[in-house]
Amino acid sequence: MPELPEVETMVRGIREVVEGQVISDFRKCPCSCKPISLKPGLKSIRSRVIDQTIVSVRRLAKRVVLDLESEDSIVIEPRMTGLMLLSNPPDSGHLRLEWVLQKRRSKRSLWFWDRRGLGTVRLYRKAELLTELGANKLGPDALVISLTDLKARCLKTSRAIKVALLDQKMIAGIGNLYASEILHLSQIHPERQANHLSISEVQKMHNAMKRILKTAIRYEGSTLGDGTYRNALNQSGGYQNHHRVYNQEGNACKSCKGAQIVRIVQAQRSTFYCPCCQAFKE
Repeated sequence: MPELPEVETMVRGIREVVEGQVISDFRKCPCSCKPISLKPGLKSIRSRVIDQTIVSVRRLAKRVVLDLESEDSIVIEPRMTGLMLLSNPPDSGHLRLEWVLQKRRSKRSLWFWDRRGLGTVRLYRKAELLTELGANKLGPDALVISLTDLKARCLKTSRAIKVALLDQKMIAGIGNLYASEILHLSQIHPERQANHLSISEVQKMHNAMKRILKTAIRYEGSTLGDGTYRNALNQSGGYQNHHRVYNQEGNACKSCKGAQIVRIVQAQRSTFYCPCCQAFKE
């Protein structure tokens, strides 16, 4: 966490307020925790972003991007517990960064909050962004990838399909939670080799991917048991109430109503699936 739906929710939550604002200050918040990764350093970032207008706010895979009029871009990767907030942080002790924004005489703040401190903030020039996070590093976004492209990418790898879906070079934006949900709706066993999937199975997966992710965005993402993920106004997401298999080990499958959801470990990550709906096929 957070994955594509949560980051898309962050972007939509701050976009209307942040776009068109001028950054009048950028500073670290008082925090006794281990500092987050900030590159280049604070002094360099301040010299390049202060007095710059934020011309667009967008999502790039699982990152929030603030594009500036100078064509520099601030890239925030929330990772495990990072949040972009406009108000009411969960607590002040884990506030990491503050952008002071000004439009005419009105000022307000945008904060980056991170409990575990694993998030990163980078300032890239236009060419650097293409090098670091361009097509050579990230696959097509999961919301826009074509069926043809998805088929071709599956054929190129013999990895288990669940593991392949987590590879950001193959397809960008999907993480552990939504990979399990997508495969359950597709009725595909998570250990099936990607290049063994039939054309109809890839079609099902493509449809399920769009359906699951768009629905999760509509519910503003998933707030799990630890309550960490929140939207820009510090409110919980709602998609956790619609999970089919994720973290449902031992519960009856909501589709077949009979088999119990099983948990296995793949690539050191938990995978949840229904052994009836997702029976293994060679």
